[in-house]
Order: sequence, then C-alpha cells, then structure tokens
Amino acid sequence: MNLLLEIGAEEIPHSMLDAARDYLGEQFRAIVKMWSLGSPQIRVDATPRRLVVRAEGLLERQPDSEEYVTGPAISAPTIAVEGFAKKSGLSVQDLEQRGGKYAFKKIVKGKPTAEILGEHVPAVFRKFQSAKSMYWANKSERFVRPVRWVVALLDDQVVPLSVFGIPAGNQSSGHRKLGAARFPVTYENFESKLRENFVILSADERRKRIRAVPTKYKCDNDLLDTLVNLTEWPTPITGAFDPEFLDLPKEVLMMVMRHHQKYFAVETPDGNLKPQFVAVTNTDGDPDGLIQHGNERVLRARFNDARFFWDADQKRPLAERVLDLKNVTFQAKLGTYYDKTERMDELVLILLQYVTSLGKPVTQVDIAAAKGRYAFGADSPEFYAVRAARLSKADLTTELVKEFTELQGVIGGLYARAQGAPEEVATAIYDHYKPVSMEDSIPRTLAGAVLSVADKLDTLRGCFRVGLIPSGSKDPFALRRAAQGIVKVLVEGKLRLPIQTLCEGNMQLEEFLAERVKYYFREIRGFKYDEVNSVLVFGWDDLLDVEERLEAVRDVRPTENFEPLAASFKRIRNILKQSGFEGLGDALNAGLLESGPERELYEAFEVTRLACKVLPDYRSKLEQVATLRPKVDMFFDKILVNAPDPAVRQNRLTLLHHLLAEFSTIADFSEIVTNSPDISKETTK
Repeated sequence: MNLLLEIGAEEIPHSMLDAARDYLGEQFRAIVKMWSLGSPQIRVDATPRRLVVRAEGLLERQPDSEEYVTGPAISAPTIAVEGFAKKSGLSVQDLEQRGGKYAFKKIVKGKPTAEILGEHVPAVFRKFQSAKSMYWANKSERFVRPVRWVVALLDDQVVPLSVFGIPAGNQSSGHRKLGAARFPVTYENFESKLRENFVILSADERRKRIRAVPTKYKCDNDLLDTLVNLTEWPTPITGAFDPEFLDLPKEVLMMVMRHHQKYFAVETPDGNLKPQFVAVTNTDGDPDGLIQHGNERVLRARFNDARFFWDADQKRPLAERVLDLKNVTFQAKLGTYYDKTERMDELVLILLQYVTSLGKPVTQVDIAAAKGRYAFGADSPEFYAVRAARLSKADLTTELVKEFTELQGVIGGLYARAQGAPEEVATAIYDHYKPVSMEDSIPRTLAGAVLSVADKLDTLRGCFRVGLIPSGSKDPFALRRAAQGIVKVLVEGKLRLPIQTLCEGNMQLEEFLAERVKYYFREIRGFKYDEVNSVLVFGWDDLLDVEERLEAVRDVRPTENFEPLAASFKRIRNILKQSGFEGLGDALNAGLLESGPERELYEAFEVTRLACKVLPDYRSKLEQVATLRPKVDMFFDKILVNAPDPAVRQNRLTLLHHLLAEFSTIADFSEIVTNSPDISKETTK
C-alpha cells in the first residue's frame, strides 16, 4: 500500500522548517518499525505551508504474532488448572508447561495499517516541540503554526484520523495567491497537482530554480537555504541600485542586501560588487517590473540609512570611543567592555612575549618591559597587536554596528582603515572574531591571530572563573565556539603558545579545552581516536608539538613493527602496574643483566635512546623506536620477569620502566588499539 500524509499549515518559519521535516521523518519511520509495517520507501518533503510524508510499499496490516498466556503454577490444584483451561477455551491436555507454569500459545491478529496510523499519527504532531510553537482555536493544543488541512490516504482510501481536531480528507491546497484553495489529490497525482497549483514540493528543485538565473551572483548557501524554505514557487528577479553607493564598503552593502532584504549580491569576475542584486519572490514572475522597482526603492532607502550611519560614525575616531565602552556591559559579573579591553591589552602582551621568547616563561617584569617597548608610535608586528587590542571593541558604540551586529569587528577594521590606522592594525581588528566556525578561515596576520586568541581566552577564563560554564546544549556565551576557535588559530596559525598554562590552573577550563583539542584533531583533522588519546596523555600545552607527534604516529603506524611494539608497551605497563613497581628512581644495575635476550634488549635500548636524541623529527624517532620490536619480543619469550631473586626481579622491572618512560614521551603506546591478543594478565614473562 502507498501512504500520502500532508499536514497543511500557516507559513512555517524558515528556521524551523528543516527541524519539523526531520522530526516527522524520524517519527514516521519509528511507527513503521515498531508496528512491523514492512520496509517501505519513505520520502519526507516540506514547504512553508506543508509537511508531507509519502511511503510506498506499506503492508496492509501488521503481521500476526504469537504470545504465550501463562496461568497457574504446575504445582497448583487440579481445579485451578482446569479452570484456566476452560476460561481459555482449551482442555488441560492443550496446555504447555513453561517456566514452572501452565501456558498456551496465542495468535495475536495484526492490526490494519489504517488503524495503527489513525491511533499514532496525531500524537506525532502533538509531541512536536518548538520554541516558537503557537496555540490557536480552542488553545488546548500547540504546534509550530496553526494547521488548516490534513490529507491522509492509503491508496485511494482516506485514513480515519484527525490532527488538532481537523479530520483527514483528500483535499489539498495550492500556492496561497496563485493556486486553488482546495482540490482533490491521490497518491499518484499529488506532486503534479501541486505543480499545477504553483507549488514545488522538492526543496532540491526549488534550490535549482533559484540558482538558474542568468545573472552571476555571489551564492551564499545559508541565504539560499533560507529562501528555499521561504518559497513554494521561487522566482529570481534581477534589480539594480545607483553606482554611487559603491563608495560604501562592500561588507556594508552586502550585509544590507543579505540581512535586511535577503538579496544576493552580484560580483564582477575579480570579486568587486556590481550595482545589481538578485531577489527571490514567491510569485510566477514580474512581467510589469513592479516587484523589481519596489525592491530597488526599498534597497535605496536601506543604503541611504547605511550611508548616514557611516558618515555619522566617522565624526568620532575609534580611539575616542574606547572610554565609551565603560557604558557597555560585557557580562554582569565580568564588568564592561572597557574592563574586557583592559584585560585584553595585558593578555596580548603576555601572548606576544611567549611568541617572541619561543615559549620561555613570561614574568611581570617581561610584561612591564613590553609595555614600554610596544608604546604607541612603535613600528613592529607586536605594536600592531597591542594597538588593535585597544581599539578592537570600540566599534560596539557605533551606529552601524548597532544596526548590523553581525559586522562587529569588521566595522571596527573598516573604520580604523578609514581613520588612517596602519593596515596591520585595521586587518587585526577586522579579523579578530575569526574563526566563527570550523569552516571559517583564521585571521590573516600574526597581530590578528594573537588578538583573536586573547579575546577568546579572556572570555573563557572570565566565564569559568565566575561559574558560567556550558552544560548540556546550553552555551549562552558560545564558549565552545571560542575554545574551538583558539585551537584552530594556534594550530593553523602555527603559534606556539602554552595554552594549558594560560588556563591559570583552572582544571575545569583545562578539561573543557582538552575536549576541544580532541574534537579538532579527530573530527576536523581526521586522526584516529586512539592516536589522539595516546599523544595527549603526555600533554597538550603546545598544540604544534601535538600536531607533529600525531603526524608521526599516523605515518609510522602502518609499518610492520609499530602495532606489535605498541602491544608490547601495553604489556610492559600492565606488568609494572600489577607488580606494584615503585622503583621509579632506581638506577639500572647492568651487572645483574643476564646474557642473551635481556642484555641484548638493554644494549638496543641504549643505542636507540642515544639515536633519538639527535634525530631531527618525531617520525624518525618513532621509526627508530620501532626497530626495538624483535628485541622486546625475544625478551618476553625467553626471560622470566618475575624472577625468584628479588634483586634480579627489581632490576628487570627497572629495565622495563626505563624503556617505557624513555619512549612514551612522544605518545602513550598503550593507548593504541591493536589486533594483538590480550596479554594483560601475562606478568611472569
């Protein structure tokens, strides 16, 4: 059987449409699975005015099933057993004995599919939760928007169900302005009937229709998805604006078009803006140009507003606006944005000192000296970061940022450039919110990268200090994004900053950042989870060092000796743990080493240890360590670690401890998952 289910509603907000569609698909598949209704081909679609499920190949009814009905215990009186059998319409001889009781097998007839859908589909919509759900009619039910019609057909029969009091039928509705208010549909003609009434059911087809416009525009995928979810019959329309507005920054013009009007900007081949835009209407065209002219008129007014804000803001330079930040709250417990700027000033200096001193510890004396060295008027990369930090939040007091909050930082950079600041300062301010996602780029300059880290690190340290720690899905200060941004900037910007040290001993913050480090190297960079775990055991203060060790482990892992050696290291760790070895500071007594495999392992260990000290990179060192594998294997095959002589036993454990400690500084090999047999309990050899 084929099912058509359509829930028609008032326009569903574009931001909620995908979630509603996905929820409906998940719930319907769950019903099919729970009630064993076959393996139908299921398709779920959504437009602003409808949610649609189509399922091809449903069973007509749920399959029959068997269940056992249990009765009295086998030890029960005969009269009780006879009564149970009679009540069940059976003789005592028909009963079985199961689990110490009398029982019989009962065939349970499967329910018709129509009945199952009638019982469970309405509950699916009642359970849907959204922050913007509405009450309507009798105000006893909530849904994302008021429901206006319901179509529910199994083949050509209406399924007896109702959703929010609206009974199902076979009458759908077309485009609000272009289509018929009601018309009958079947499973077979549903999509074509909608098309006749100016509704394109497929989101992919609506997307292609929007993109199929001769004018080459800058495709913004987020905006494209928004427009797909706003329209049932999308029609692109090209418009133009006065070229005089092109003297405004490109970023401002594009934000006006995208944010206020949901227009696509049009670019030249070299990336400059053309005085054109592409709007998407939910109509069948614009033969008289009325929609185009209306859009152009509105856009001109918006651009005039932007020009007014730009000109008004220029009357006060950013440097004069810094004190105004005392009136802008950052967070109640953390003070104003002026307070944040003060903290960022010093943090930038600290970070720069680490960068320029190649990771050496930084003292307050260093910071004091740096303040003089980077005084205004200097001309160095370090000065640019310090100057940018001072001005970075000043654009929060401008009218343009109040109008377009998404442009904070960007506006500051544009204003700094327009007001004669060095290009490096303007670029650092422009970029310092980057990256806003894992797909976004990092700041383009050293000054921008340092400022970005300082901004995010200050927010993290402050919020964790006052207990504003993310829990579950709640993260009002976007601390996960800030932490992830720090990791991305440090690794991809090649900055050797002691990020773990900079957590100032806050263990919760360290754990939080460690999770972001794991996520970045696993999910973004593609390293295996056990490789990441093995490397992070020995610290992650220097993320560039972490990256180098991970790359070495990944490169050497496929070689024949690596995983068997990793299994041996796991065995060594287990032996030391189970023996209760405490001689961590003991020196090895070479005189107690037995000739043969034990002494050969010791000599190979010494050769490898010395070689690793001069090898240039982690990969070479791991390759050298892997050559120990035959000696380690021979040692465990021939030598009894748990020797009867306590001195020999302690010396052998000391040898294993030295072996483990010396070569595990790159990675904890015991964390590597191998295909070797479980040898965790083999402690005697």
